[in-house]
Amino acid sequence: MEEFLKQCQQSGDSAYAALKSVLEKLQHPKTRTEARIFLANLQSQFHTQEALDQCFRTYHFRIHDVLLSDYQGYQSRKKLTMMEIPSIFIPEDWSFTFYEGLNRHPDAIFKDKTVAELGCGNGWISIALAEKWSPFKVYGLDINPRAVKVSWINLYLNALDDNGQPIYDLENKTLLDRVEFHESDLLGYCRDHNIQLERIVGCIPQILNPNPEAMSKFITETASEEFLYSLSNYCALQGFVEDQFGLGLIARAVEEGIAVIKPMGIMIFNIGGRPGQTVCKRLFERRGFKVTKLWQTKVVQAADTDISALVEIEKNSRHRFEFFMGLAGDQPICARTAWAYGKAGGCISHALSVYSCQLRQPSQINMIFDFLKGGFQEISSSLDLSFNDDSVADEKIPFLAYLASVLKENPFFPYEPPAGSTQFRNLIARFLKVYHHIPLTTDNVVIFPSRAVAIENALRLFSPRLAIVDEHLTRHLPKEWLTSLAIEGATDGKPCGDVITVIEAPHQSDLMIELIKKLKPQVVVTGMSHFEVVTSSAFEHLLDVTGEIGSRLFLDISDHFELSSLPGSNGVLKYLAGNTLPSHAAIFCGLVKNQVYSDLEVAFVVSEEENVLKALAKTVELLEGNTALFSQYYYGCLFHELLAFQLADRRPTTQREGAKTKSADMIGFSRSAISVLNDAEFSFVEVENSTMIHMDVDQSFLPVPAPVKAAIFESFARQNMVESETDVKSGIQQFIKCNYGFPTDSYTSFMYGQSPFALFNKLILCCIQESGTLCFPAGSNGNYVSAAKFMNANILTIPTDCKTGFKLTEENLTMSLGTITRPWVYISGPTINPTGLLYSDKEIQDILSVCAKFGARVVIDTSFSGLEFNSIGWDGWKLEDSLSNLSSTNKSFCVSLLGSLSFEMLTGGLTFGFLVLNEPLLIDAFHNFPGLSKPHSTVRYAIKKLLDLKVQKGLNLSEVLNEQKKVLMSRSKRLKETLHGSGWDVVESHGGVSMVAKPAAYLGKTLKLNILASDRSNGIEAGACEVTIDDSNIRKIMLTATGLCINSGSWTGIPGYCRFTIALEDQAFEQALECIVSFSKMIVKD
Repeated sequence: MEEFLKQCQQSGDSAYAALKSVLEKLQHPKTRTEARIFLANLQSQFHTQEALDQCFRTYHFRIHDVLLSDYQGYQSRKKLTMMEIPSIFIPEDWSFTFYEGLNRHPDAIFKDKTVAELGCGNGWISIALAEKWSPFKVYGLDINPRAVKVSWINLYLNALDDNGQPIYDLENKTLLDRVEFHESDLLGYCRDHNIQLERIVGCIPQILNPNPEAMSKFITETASEEFLYSLSNYCALQGFVEDQFGLGLIARAVEEGIAVIKPMGIMIFNIGGRPGQTVCKRLFERRGFKVTKLWQTKVVQAADTDISALVEIEKNSRHRFEFFMGLAGDQPICARTAWAYGKAGGCISHALSVYSCQLRQPSQINMIFDFLKGGFQEISSSLDLSFNDDSVADEKIPFLAYLASVLKENPFFPYEPPAGSTQFRNLIARFLKVYHHIPLTTDNVVIFPSRAVAIENALRLFSPRLAIVDEHLTRHLPKEWLTSLAIEGATDGKPCGDVITVIEAPHQSDLMIELIKKLKPQVVVTGMSHFEVVTSSAFEHLLDVTGEIGSRLFLDISDHFELSSLPGSNGVLKYLAGNTLPSHAAIFCGLVKNQVYSDLEVAFVVSEEENVLKALAKTVELLEGNTALFSQYYYGCLFHELLAFQLADRRPTTQREGAKTKSADMIGFSRSAISVLNDAEFSFVEVENSTMIHMDVDQSFLPVPAPVKAAIFESFARQNMVESETDVKSGIQQFIKCNYGFPTDSYTSFMYGQSPFALFNKLILCCIQESGTLCFPAGSNGNYVSAAKFMNANILTIPTDCKTGFKLTEENLTMSLGTITRPWVYISGPTINPTGLLYSDKEIQDILSVCAKFGARVVIDTSFSGLEFNSIGWDGWKLEDSLSNLSSTNKSFCVSLLGSLSFEMLTGGLTFGFLVLNEPLLIDAFHNFPGLSKPHSTVRYAIKKLLDLKVQKGLNLSEVLNEQKKVLMSRSKRLKETLHGSGWDVVESHGGVSMVAKPAAYLGKTLKLNILASDRSNGIEAGACEVTIDDSNIRKIMLTATGLCINSGSWTGIPGYCRFTIALEDQAFEQALECIVSFSKMIVKD
């Protein structure tokens, strides 16, 4: 005993070394009893409080009793015996209040549970918790290695009696069976050992260290006593927004806890009320917790804790901390006042609360934070999972979890057909089958960006002489349609010229039917009032009348379609459950009813007429490109949540009657639509289990950069966005000025669309309205050319030549523009789609000079630019200089800029188009066509973040973009070599994601093919056959023979030249090269 005390007297470090020796004996079964008796004798040396205090000052330790309640635990203990040393946290009001808060829980909350205590100090709470509630296991964790050693000593002090014998509870277990202590930075030990917890309790520091450098020291048991003790009072910056309130360490503990806590687990934390109760609760609520305040009191601010860091925070922010003058004070004072009052000898206090927190939807929130841990920690600052309405939480949290899993697991966004995501269409069909007993399939559903787009596309598809449209559905239709009076003329159901006349009808079926009978329209678009949709009789009457007259019927059920597990009665859907939908009718529905994202819309059309569905899907591809992927993801989650708990195929398929209505001769597709639908190149429809490789789509399948994923997730995670956070105007201005030198002023108008396709097609309408002629150089985007033909625009193809890489030249442009009036000239640049060549600044200046001479309206499409990988000798564009040097006497000359960020910013599934107009007359004309599918606020938020990052030259984004350019250069070179070696004449590309080549060695050759019945959709009859390869069929033959999809000369506009896109996923690109070589070998063999 004397030798032990003599060693302890030397210093705190010596005392700690002596206690470590005692612990070693306690841990060894043979010396455990002797060591415990030694501690009992040691404690008996110091009986009074005065003797204990003297022991602490002289020998650097003390053993004293912590008094508990009158009855405590199975052994009826009233106290715990605890050792303390100077370098660890000494129990005080702070921890006693925490224990009182734990006591307010019912006994069952810890019984047989796995528990972790963060910041266990000398271990008294862990031991008391195990003693009272008999948990399965308590893990006491502390970053201070000396605290862990002392906690083990205290465990033995209370697990064994003074004679060194085990103390057993009613389950024949000792505290040694129930408690362990480990050195751990928060929950690191549990995470590293895959320990799943049911309860997490914590009483950890909540004040930033006034000396930040001190917290950067490496923590070892040989560190100074002052430093180790400071770990119980102060914390370092943790990289969370809560750092500004001193709660960063709590925030990190909560997020680490989400990863290791079981679904029904509970976290209980002791929180000082200095930042204010609202701030404290929000820390938990914004991370998806429901919070209960168990206990609150006031405690005196610890004298050994410096609050000057809080004073500094107040100095640099508007936040004010809450202190009180004495324990009886009820008026809060700020940290600066509290600091001054304390320095003058006053007593200051603060509130202390114990919060119990439980996750709303544990598995989904775990998925969200699992994603954020993968390099997206900065997003957590804007994450807000607090909801006043549970129905909002029930929608948003599962979607964010799904979005997090998609972004984490997929390096890129997969190809989805223009008709809509296959998974989303399948979910809609399943919902209609499960909840409304309508036996539809994925093929009966087509997705549109919005209800307005679906209506306008359907009307353009049929181009009726006269259409009657419900007055509630005409707001987004072209003004020309609503003011035309060209309803006289033929009554044979055939189109009359190019004018569509729309008559508005009341929103009541009997009045609508009266108009239909009198006016005999070719197309009817209507909704139904609530009282009419209760039964199917009004719908059946509409079907009968429109069928007899020969009118196409498009019925809107948007207002009556409920995404609910108990959807209301709907007569239209009841009818479809028992009857096939007649061929002249289709149902469309806009999905806008959601609890979270206002105005986030997609629409779907349902029909059982295959030709109409296929044609509608092609209008999406032509006029919109695709429907926004994330809108489909969101509503897909809602459908999935309603279907996830349903048993598959539990109900037998309903037997339906055939269509009751016999339709008269109806209007068919317009002449321009028929021509395009028959002749244009559209995406191939993938059959089940097929493995097509798409080198024919304008989409990047390269890895999406982390900053893009972060912007996407943050845009959906944010709540209460303000307008300035979604205003992309200044970013776009800066973008086009830096990239192209394009001038703007106060009169410039910026238009935004879900894609550049949607914007370009409104420009086509402006051209048609002006009776202009749209001029495309041979070698332009095939989708744009087909869209212009679909809308029956006047089109002129400007010849190009192989010698110039199929670029537009002054000579050819001059010859072409001299033959027409009111020219509109389309130019793809600086990177040309599809050739991948670049227009120099001098070349574009010469082209614009010719256009100015003829007063042309010029549309420069930059959508495929920004990935110039072989730009030696190319210095970019300076359009402001080029335009300032032009002099045009023709006032109609103007230059508009069309663009997208999908390729340059590698945004993957995040599509966004912009159009910059400088001509007032053109701006006015554009606004006459209001049915534009605009990007949602979440998209604009993400785009703004990326544009700001680009201006700031964010290293991560810049490095990824430069790396992607290297990848594209390498692929362009490899594809050129592979094509050239396989008999193709290649035009070398310098930028973008595509190149063109001519199958010179194959044209006129014969190939034997064995066509399966499932491949007939490719346009070749089933069975064994021989086909002669030419420009019109090489696309279909190559797909059939190899599974590789390319564009033919019909799409590129360059006879004989096919297009190959190179922005594929790595494996797909390698497979594509193999397909090209394989096809070459087939030709040689035959």
